[in-house]
Amino acid sequence: MAVLGVQLVVTLLTATLMHRLAPHCSFARWLLCDGSLFRYKHPSDEELRALVGKQRPRGRKERWANGYSEEKPLSVPRDAPFQLETCPLTAVDALVLRFFLEYQWFVDFAVYSGGVYLFTEAYYYVLGSAKETNIAVFWCLLTVAFSVPVPSKVFLTVTRLYFSAEEGGERSVCLTFAFLFLLLAMLVQVVREETLELGLEPGLASMTQNLEPLLKTQGWDWALPLAKLAIRVGLAVMGSMLGAFLTFPGLRLAQTHRDALTMSEDRPMLQLLLHTSFLSPLFILWLWTKPIARDFLHQAPFGGTPYSLLSDSVFDSLRLWVLVVLCLLRLAVTRPHLQAYLCLAKARVEQLRREAGRIEAREIQRRVVRVYCYVTVVSLQYLTPLILTLNCTLLLKTLGGYSWGLGPVPPLSPAPSSGSDSPDGPWEDEAQQTAARIAGALGGLLTPLFLRGVLAFLIWWTAACQLLSSLFGLYFHQHLAGS
Repeated sequence: MAVLGVQLVVTLLTATLMHRLAPHCSFARWLLCDGSLFRYKHPSDEELRALVGKQRPRGRKERWANGYSEEKPLSVPRDAPFQLETCPLTAVDALVLRFFLEYQWFVDFAVYSGGVYLFTEAYYYVLGSAKETNIAVFWCLLTVAFSVPVPSKVFLTVTRLYFSAEEGGERSVCLTFAFLFLLLAMLVQVVREETLELGLEPGLASMTQNLEPLLKTQGWDWALPLAKLAIRVGLAVMGSMLGAFLTFPGLRLAQTHRDALTMSEDRPMLQLLLHTSFLSPLFILWLWTKPIARDFLHQAPFGGTPYSLLSDSVFDSLRLWVLVVLCLLRLAVTRPHLQAYLCLAKARVEQLRREAGRIEAREIQRRVVRVYCYVTVVSLQYLTPLILTLNCTLLLKTLGGYSWGLGPVPPLSPAPSSGSDSPDGPWEDEAQQTAARIAGALGGLLTPLFLRGVLAFLIWWTAACQLLSSLFGLYFHQHLAGS
């Protein structure tokens, strides 16, 4: 209890400190509101009138005297040579954006969770492992719960925008990709562990071994195959929903990646980082492909003799570090992607000049302002998969019994037995016995091997959905968008 009390104190101090600093140095505002980010200010009606040579409209009295009751909307030629004015995006401008409060809350909460996890890991590293519950796991679980679509108001709220549109085909695209990812999720689960080492088979075997005695005592032997089937179907359905919600973020990522590469033609180092960040889901898929990753490092050919470069524990630690580095790399190139998105206003105006005819001034202003008002939604689409992957990685390390490689690997804690460990006595009431049964059932289900399989599947599947949707987005923007 002493260790748990120290964890609670550290957690409260970390949360309080970050909450006090949040109004002054909010991480969410820093990503959006910096001097290097610019939004395009739309031209005013006076500027458009001066550009096309029109005079200022007459007053209301003059219009009524000549028999006019209303003013016609100002229209200008589509190829009018007007220029957009750039201005910095300040914190005051960001406060009025739609979904900015949700964006700021979610990103700041993820930063608080990361701070608590770092403090807790440092505490365990200095004082050694303890048997008390790691309170940082609770924070990471909350962050994952706010990211995964079912209870979340992040993915679900953003995707609701596409389902509310009556025209445009966004709803059909989401449903199509949902059925596609449902099929792929079921196919992934039948791949053998010798090829894709997600750990689902060992995890289900561990769960079955611990739940079988409990179900036999209750006479529920028939429920064991149904439980395994329900878990697999649940993973497939969750993968389908997650893939549907990652479809448009992947399409948007492909567009911003292309535009960011165009804007950084004179910066080769930034282009290298952008390419590496875009291909980071592919690297994650390789990490769990056993013939390419683990087997190659275990049996690397040197002079015709197999030589083991890394042990299993070192490889597991290296995989965790690679996941964290890839997430931080994608976080580091957030602002170039957001800047590339804001530059869509200039691209839309240049496309407008290549068209013939006239257009209302308000329509030009809408096209420019619509890009700026949607920047927080694009930020959520970019950061939510990143935060989900990072927190699942931290949970995989803690709940899966892995190590960062800085110390000895903690042994897998055995699952609590289904029966009661303490003898039944007259002092035990019915509520305590029921709580013991529930704890035994949860302990038999949430074994470390089972958690390894579920978390590894979630990380691998998120990367697979991002890769497929972003590659489809590259093809769409390269060959279909302009047609």
